[in-house]
Amino acid sequence: MNNIVKTAEKQVAEIITAAIKKAQAKGTLPEAELAQFKVEVPADRKNGDYSTNAAMAHARVFRTAPAKIAQAITDEIELDGTYFGKVEPVAGFINFTLSQEFYADVLKSVEELGKSYGHSDLFKGKRALVEFVSANPTGPMHVGNARGGAMGDCLAEVLSWAGYETEREFYINDGGNQIEKFGLSLDIRYRQHFGDNIEMPEDSYHGQDIIDHAENFAKIYGDKYMHTSDEERKKALVDYALPINIAGLERDLLKYKIKYDTWFRESTLHNSGAARGVVKLLTEKGCTYEKDGAVWFKAEQFGCDKDFVLVRSNGFLTYIVPDIAYHYNKLCIRNFDIAVDILGADHHGYVPRLKAALTALGVNAERLKVVLMQMVRLVKDGEVIKASKRSGKAITLVTLLDEVPIDAARFIFNMREANTHCDFDLGLAVEQSAQNPVYYCQYAHARICSIFRKLQEKGTQFNGCTKEQAQRLTADEEKELIRYISSLTNEVENAAKLLDPSKLTRYAVELATLFHKFYNACRCDTDDKDLAAARLFLCRCTQTVLANVLGLLKVDAPESM
Repeated sequence: MNNIVKTAEKQVAEIITAAIKKAQAKGTLPEAELAQFKVEVPADRKNGDYSTNAAMAHARVFRTAPAKIAQAITDEIELDGTYFGKVEPVAGFINFTLSQEFYADVLKSVEELGKSYGHSDLFKGKRALVEFVSANPTGPMHVGNARGGAMGDCLAEVLSWAGYETEREFYINDGGNQIEKFGLSLDIRYRQHFGDNIEMPEDSYHGQDIIDHAENFAKIYGDKYMHTSDEERKKALVDYALPINIAGLERDLLKYKIKYDTWFRESTLHNSGAARGVVKLLTEKGCTYEKDGAVWFKAEQFGCDKDFVLVRSNGFLTYIVPDIAYHYNKLCIRNFDIAVDILGADHHGYVPRLKAALTALGVNAERLKVVLMQMVRLVKDGEVIKASKRSGKAITLVTLLDEVPIDAARFIFNMREANTHCDFDLGLAVEQSAQNPVYYCQYAHARICSIFRKLQEKGTQFNGCTKEQAQRLTADEEKELIRYISSLTNEVENAAKLLDPSKLTRYAVELATLFHKFYNACRCDTDDKDLAAARLFLCRCTQTVLANVLGLLKVDAPESM
């Protein structure tokens, strides 16, 4: 995709290199191998749009004062055919100012690319798998899953925009201790339904959903399973309830605008032998040993603080073994270039263990990217809310989405980096004011739509803008907005590199802010027809870019509010 910002940065480097060589050829700079130098955006735009330390970087090489080198380089610079209209040396730096052609080309690029504007080919040809939420299927999803869902879904879209062939995956923990506990809890509720005087253990699942499953099961099968073995009864109950729960997870996530490519079951790793297979592989590589009847992994040899058990003395696998097999499957069987996990911050000790095992298996553990997400607190009127007022229970994803708009939830959960705590203000999420960031962005989009709607009502048709007309946009507010529009592709690439979708919510808010600033300062209904066309064109391009970013976040871009 066309990235004019990178083109401009590249032009600075090329201009400087060519000028140094010309100065060397003339003898105004000595012959020497060129040093590396930086091209940066100055903190103060009054110093130019780009600045380079090339003169300082060559001071030792040329044994000449930076100011003298800067002047010698500047004297040889030619700007024809570039995106720059001015260059000057200042205190050893060389500063470049963008030409009006740059600003016009940015807007023409938006017009040409439309919905594709902001996309990048940076990671083209690579495949990424993003696993997120993966909530325990034994019960409903909680508010932490709401943050992880929004973050994981938006990150997957960011990676796609950055060129990755991206897939979304939900890992269903349908094996292990939690399923045993699920089966026991259902079993007790089923037996209680038929009069068994049996207490629920403290660590069982006590939710209403367990009672409902047991009673519905009883309506279908009666007391049939009261006359079978405990194991047969538990299996029948789990086989009945678990698919209902999984279907509920899928339904609730679809409501949250999340659709997965794959629902991967942990049980397949056990049934196929893949889970025990990784233990065998680690043993064959000499990375395990036996102690007290258990099989241990030599984790210390791979950077962990201590070794850990893979197979208990009773022959059962520990919880981490299927996880090792699962990630081995992602990276070596399905051959994704990277596998991204969105996990709670309480997994910080688990990640090094998983990476150590992958390394021992011969996998480059850097291909596993883990985003650790801090906890969520729900706040209303300055007070932390721990339970739903209607049910008195912890607020689930579904009850949250009944309280606040889906767009607000998705946007606000992506406002902060994953490693920061998130206070989700329920009052702010429903507020229709500039204080609500998603409303603020949506209002900016609706305001632009209103501009063109009013034009049509007046019988005026906007017929676009020529490049020459676009070069009339010289006001500071106009140029600041266009420069920001030009940075979208870079923001997408940085968000993909850092696995941080919050960069795009912040981009949307700043874009809306700069649009309002421009629109309040620069009249679009001026008598200067060329300038009016250029300003309307800037409005149209801002609308396109804002809609693109909101679309990336799966947030609606309304035409009226």
